[in-house]
Amino acid sequence: MVQYTLAQSPEVLIDVSGRDSNKAREKAMDQLMTLMDDGKLPTELDDGFNPKDFIEVKDQKSEPTDEENEVVEAVQTLSNLSKLKVKVQGSREEALKVRELIDLLFTDEVIEEEQIEELNSGFKTLKTFAQSNLRYRDAKDEAESAREVLDNALNPPSKKK
Repeated sequence: MVQYTLAQSPEVLIDVSGRDSNKAREKAMDQLMTLMDDGKLPTELDDGFNPKDFIEVKDQKSEPTDEENEVVEAVQTLSNLSKLKVKVQGSREEALKVRELIDLLFTDEVIEEEQIEELNSGFKTLKTFAQSNLRYRDAKDEAESAREVLDNALNPPSKKK
């Protein structure tokens, strides 16, 4: 659907199916002639008016509202939580194994060379897991309010709190 107007009468809108083309402008010209014949055109047009003189009305994209921006932020926050949860879950098992090896450092038991190597190589995993876990906890708190924003946006107006 394309919409045209006139420079002389911007309040006059003529709708034509399809998109802007010579054919669409000809159809708009036919509608304009009908308006003129019916006396519904509030202004006089120049004698040389032709279909090329129509002005195509384009949809004006409006700026997102504060509510829409809140929804976008909420979705980003929840997406971040999702990524952190996957990261935490992926490294949890290996980190807990390393954590058990750390306990061996505080006993009088003999630690085998293989366990020491496993421990040394596992510190990075343990550090990554611990940091991700802390970020996940913080993100989870933040995501609670994001979930509320999203719930409010998804519920019909009658059910909004």
